[in-house]
Amino acid sequence: MSNAVIAATGLFTPEQSISNEELVAAYNAYAERFNAEHAAEIQEGDVAALTPSSVEFIEKASGIKSRFVLDKAGVLDPERMTPNIPERGNEDLSIMAEMAVAAARQAIASWGKPVSEIGAVLCAASNMPRPYPALAVEIQQALGIEGFGFDMNVACSSATFGIKTAADFIASGSVKAVLMVNPEVCSAHLNFRDRDSHFIFGDVATAVIVESSETAGAGGWDVLGTRLKTVFSNNIRNNFGFLNNAAPEGIGQPDKLFIQQGRKVFKDVVPMVSDMIVDHAADPGLDPQGLKRLWLHQANINMNQFIGRKVLGHEPTPEENVIVLDEYANTSSAGSIIAFHLRQQDMAPGDLGLICSFGAGYSAGTVFVRKR
Repeated sequence: MSNAVIAATGLFTPEQSISNEELVAAYNAYAERFNAEHAAEIQEGDVAALTPSSVEFIEKASGIKSRFVLDKAGVLDPERMTPNIPERGNEDLSIMAEMAVAAARQAIASWGKPVSEIGAVLCAASNMPRPYPALAVEIQQALGIEGFGFDMNVACSSATFGIKTAADFIASGSVKAVLMVNPEVCSAHLNFRDRDSHFIFGDVATAVIVESSETAGAGGWDVLGTRLKTVFSNNIRNNFGFLNNAAPEGIGQPDKLFIQQGRKVFKDVVPMVSDMIVDHAADPGLDPQGLKRLWLHQANINMNQFIGRKVLGHEPTPEENVIVLDEYANTSSAGSIIAFHLRQQDMAPGDLGLICSFGAGYSAGTVFVRKR
């Protein structure tokens, strides 16, 4: 049985970024207009007035300071407050495939091997642009990769589920290398008119090449163990789908965008993930407090800090518990991979780390790795 190695990673970051100050100004302009237009109903108690947002509220609640987006103008327009991403023709490369291809090409260049050695493409993301053809197959064609590809969606945990799937393909001997990509246009499913969540998400794409240890060269990361977990919950949900997206009554409804019960999610997910990490570490005989670095899902600074303390047994340093959500915000499945991609070059051979995700489903994934 072949062992899996994370051989290379790639990152695509949009050119446009929105600061908290810009986002708050746009939301407050919308809220002021809403309150003025519904002043009579608010006075009668039939409509709740919208509370202004603030930079202080956002940073205390999340730790987020900015986010990258594909379309800044559409998000910041109080009349629109959603990105304007024109639909492309069937013969054109889709926007999510384009993002994934950019991240993949960076990973392939770092890997230094021909794409002919890749046997499968997995596209793991929280939202897909269509039911079919699979986005993975479109990406596969754009990169000139043979073999097969398919999409998978486990919300914010999609990347770790993708790494686990790739490692299993390699262990079975099905392929020698797998490209796993995570294109996320999170701004398109965020309700920017909801004060409690209008700041959460950003857009990005990441790529990971998982290879057999039999063919891997020097460098990279040995995958020491992978574990997945799901528990059904309605506390994070998005009801948009092919059964309702054409119904006029469904257009613009809040539950067709991202919704969550944040306090319930924190209470449920943080202990579940902390216990899962500690329990899983015992399988490969690891001491979780001996981990050199945590690359956690970039959801919320408070969640990451709590999990870091529970796993490491002390207050983690910024080097031990990597945080990139201040600049990128929550990028769903891509968050832990962004952190891993940007903050691993300084580690020495033999150093241990953890890539971990958690999110809607609920879903959680852990990937223990060791620097080769």
